[in-house]
Amino acid sequence: QIMLCQLASERDQDDVNIHLLVKQIEKRDSVLTSKQQIDRLLRPGSSYFNLNPFEVLQIDPEATDEELKKRFRALSILVHPDKNQDDPDRAQLAFEAVDKAYKNLLDPEQKKRAVDVIQAGREYVEHNMKEKKKQLKKDGKPQFLEEDDPEMFRQAVYKQTMKLFAELEIKRKEREAKDMHERKRAREEEIETAEKAKREREWQKNFEETRDGRVDSWRSFQAGKSKAKKEKKPRSFLKPPKVKMEQRE
Repeated sequence: QIMLCQLASERDQDDVNIHLLVKQIEKRDSVLTSKQQIDRLLRPGSSYFNLNPFEVLQIDPEATDEELKKRFRALSILVHPDKNQDDPDRAQLAFEAVDKAYKNLLDPEQKKRAVDVIQAGREYVEHNMKEKKKQLKKDGKPQFLEEDDPEMFRQAVYKQTMKLFAELEIKRKEREAKDMHERKRAREEEIETAEKAKREREWQKNFEETRDGRVDSWRSFQAGKSKAKKEKKPRSFLKPPKVKMEQRE
């Protein structure tokens, strides 16, 4: 029982050490210079890296609203175009990424979604480690993984989390493209229906406007036909000349 208590205590201490290490890494990254922060926010693949608002702001998901506000202010000042007049265009893009991340975390629904993705990434890595160790035990091999190292574990969670954010973004874009296509098709059908109705109205209007003219023309035609009939004379037929029989002597 004493041994079990010691193991539990050691495990708790390991969890504390991991947490402290992660905090140290975040603190180290949080004091990057303006240029380094801009480079970080605009690095290759940033369109997917920056999907995680906590990663953009370099703040823990458990941070309070006040801590979030302070972090946003500090980071936004660092990357603001006014502070980086030697590279205003890139600074503007970095500032927009920071601003977007902050606004997402101010939205309870968006924040919960981000937290859920991060938690799912962590659970996936933990489950994967558990399955690997189970297989190692079955094979009679030492149950040590590179993810047992706190930094490697953090990197594995980070990669899996980024993958999940990317997959969600791809699905969102696919839904958006599908919705756009459906809206476009519906709009085209709406325009076609409207044009068809317009053509029918114009035809009906033209039909009504020319009705009197058509009636008058028909009456004139009928009157002319009747008059021609009355004036028509009996046809005379020419009688063929009589053929004289030729007499032979």
